[in-house]
Amino acid sequence: MMESPGGIACELKERFGSAVLAEQPVRDEIPTLWVQSDEVHSVLKYLKSQTSKPYRMLFDLTAIDERLRTHRQGQPPCDFSLVYHLLSFDRNGDIRIKTPLQAQTPSMATITDLWPSADWYEREVWDMFGIGFEGRTSLRRILMPPDWEGHPLRKDHPARATDMEPFSLPPDRQERAEEALRFHPEQWGLTSCGEDTDMMFLNLGPQHPGTHGVFRLMLQLDGEEIVNVVPEIGFHHRGAEKMGERQTWHTYIPYTDRIDYLGGVTNNLPYVLAVEKLAGIEVPDRVKVIRVMMVELFRIASHLVWYGTFAQDLGMLSPVFYTFNDRERILDIVKAVMGGRMHPMWFRIGGVAQDLPEGWEKMVRAFLPYMLRRLKEYDGMVMRNRIFKARSMGIGGYTVEEAIEWGVTGPGLRACGFEWDFRKKRPYSGYEQFDFEVPVERNGDCYARSKVRVEEMRQSLRIIEQCVNNMPPGAHKALHPLTTPPLKEKTMRDIETLITHFLGVGWGPVIPPGEAAVGVEATKGCNSYYLISDGGTQSYRTRIRTPSFAHLQMIPLMSRGLMVADLLAILGSIDFVMADVDR
Repeated sequence: MMESPGGIACELKERFGSAVLAEQPVRDEIPTLWVQSDEVHSVLKYLKSQTSKPYRMLFDLTAIDERLRTHRQGQPPCDFSLVYHLLSFDRNGDIRIKTPLQAQTPSMATITDLWPSADWYEREVWDMFGIGFEGRTSLRRILMPPDWEGHPLRKDHPARATDMEPFSLPPDRQERAEEALRFHPEQWGLTSCGEDTDMMFLNLGPQHPGTHGVFRLMLQLDGEEIVNVVPEIGFHHRGAEKMGERQTWHTYIPYTDRIDYLGGVTNNLPYVLAVEKLAGIEVPDRVKVIRVMMVELFRIASHLVWYGTFAQDLGMLSPVFYTFNDRERILDIVKAVMGGRMHPMWFRIGGVAQDLPEGWEKMVRAFLPYMLRRLKEYDGMVMRNRIFKARSMGIGGYTVEEAIEWGVTGPGLRACGFEWDFRKKRPYSGYEQFDFEVPVERNGDCYARSKVRVEEMRQSLRIIEQCVNNMPPGAHKALHPLTTPPLKEKTMRDIETLITHFLGVGWGPVIPPGEAAVGVEATKGCNSYYLISDGGTQSYRTRIRTPSFAHLQMIPLMSRGLMVADLLAILGSIDFVMADVDR
């Protein structure tokens, strides 16, 4: 059970007095307090280590350009606001700390001394909003190119290329861009170890197939031993959050498919759940079970891609052909039900696009025993293979404390001994009705992460079987007026309903003002959407918290002292795609 939100808010008000400027009501019922900027560091330190049942994880850190927002009743005046989202496992609760910032070039004290994971989040806030952080060694862009001008998530930055000058790349500009990308080791604190010896600096990527996407690693090597690693991301950045503030609530759904592009409708789920929370929509039981069934099918499909490619990273060629063949069987079911394969964009605000077709049950029932047999074959082919075990056991390990410190969620957290699954701890879409186990391992290494994911596929099959056996009757969409698009039962009978239908589809629903964040147990960890409505037909602020963004920060910690070959094992065991990192 989640903790009541009242306790921690009262505790902070009593301890910090007037530094707590206001308590803001929000639709997700997460305690949300505004704190003076000069006291934020003290408040966060207190929440992390001094209160009982502390908030040990920095779940997210982002900002809001408040300058065009109209519905801000009870909130302190400001031009920008910083938002710190903390997670307490002991309380099974969250807290949101906001601080108001003024001026065109605002700044704030860094919290990298509290959480090392704050490094990339602060760089992202500076990159996207131009908010500086004092007390840290450097601030450089993380998602945009080094020579980019402006801060894209400010409201005065264009949202479309057609609103900007036509792109051109004359030779002098190309030279400046190439020079800006040049790696200077001393800027990252990487230096030679003495007068008589020197380190080797090696670029891995951004095109190397072992990196699972357009990703760059700068390695500092002593022979083949890794002394340090500098990850560089941003090559896959598409402006997903900016597009979320440009599209209507309904027309943004297809964009969510492209975040973790192997997760399909798993990406739709936290977005539509957050919109439904803002709108006060309760979906029918049939919708909940359909959503769970399709999400779990995509969980298996995603894990199969990881299974085969990870084995390939460690030198095995056959498994990737088998696992991709089995993934095709899942995508055949997905296509039959949704009409699409990788990006079916099938979930809707208030339900799903259409009801299950005839014959769906037969296809799913036939797949379940087949996949169980295949997983047993893969156990012998991969998991018990002595070379696979030698390459993954004892490699890239970390402790529970380190995982929490760096914001790890999903299989990576459970692989080091911490039983935390959002489907169990914070059930959504009816997961509390399902019987399944949460796989846990103890060693926290590459092999442990593998065992967790393999067992998760078996548990997903259990969940899917329960969906088939207990699919409730009823509608595939809620009757709520903000359900999008609305049901068409009366659209051809009276002009008023037809007009409402056109408005709901063309302009999108008008969502009441408010804020809500919903996180789900996605294929690679916790994926969360934090949405702000200003009472219009599109989101005022769309924040996407993806698991892989936090996970890649840990690569230096996991790799130091190992060999280059071990680094490829670590990358494969993380299970990431760059669209999930860069958004």
